[in-house]
Amino acid sequence: MPPSSSSHAPKPLTSAEHVAFLSRLAGGLAHEIKNPLSTISINLALLEEEWGKPAAGRNPSAPELTPREQRSLRRVKTLQREVSRMEHILEEFLNFARGAQINRAPHELATLLREVLEFVEPEDASLGIRHHVELPVGVPLVMLDEHAFKQAVINLLKNAREAMPSGGELIVRLRRDGNWAEITITDTGVGMSADALERCFDEYWSDKKGGTGLGLPTTRRIVEEHGGTLSVVSERGRGTSFSIYLPLIVEFARPGGEAGGATGGVSGDASGARA
Repeated sequence: MPPSSSSHAPKPLTSAEHVAFLSRLAGGLAHEIKNPLSTISINLALLEEEWGKPAAGRNPSAPELTPREQRSLRRVKTLQREVSRMEHILEEFLNFARGAQINRAPHELATLLREVLEFVEPEDASLGIRHHVELPVGVPLVMLDEHAFKQAVINLLKNAREAMPSGGELIVRLRRDGNWAEITITDTGVGMSADALERCFDEYWSDKKGGTGLGLPTTRRIVEEHGGTLSVVSERGRGTSFSIYLPLIVEFARPGGEAGGATGGVSGDASGARA
């Protein structure tokens, strides 16, 4: 007998519910994979230690490995590198799959960007990358999830670093454009080919050795979750520039000059995506 219209059959998922379900499913699967990877990593470390003991026992002052021990240790180290690479891929995947888990609060962009640049500057300096920064005071606040947005900026700074293996210039600028804040992150690196520029935001696409293809898609998703936009221009051999636009929290004036509430973020004229 066919079910009646009043049956308790589950309702079909909406598009948003379907995406949320798949995100939870993917996140759970990634966590299940991470657990055995951690076990493998620990046991490989123990194996590496065990293979070093016989040589140390033979001659503690100058232990030398036999050819067999050397081959075994090389294989262990190869496996350790692959496990580390898989853990990195899973971490990137989890960052991408989580999505929409942001808790926004008012933040000053200049302060946030300065903190991130101070974090990456030592490594950049060791590679010959010089920072040029313009972070003016007085730009209105932005509604941000500090952790998520810092991760988005770090992804772009990491991209810039990888594009300048022989050193170069990193230019970070912040400015106000009406009810929007614009952040530009520019490098003088290798630049992108036309194909790379077309596909750089595609999930799982990467032209970098060992790249996961999730860094830039994750960055764009985080920016869009904040009501902003992310764009890029690049020229092969000259460098790349990413631009982030975010809606500001802007005070508006009521008739008679009396200050009103704040707009921007999820309400007010600045909440829509910038064209």
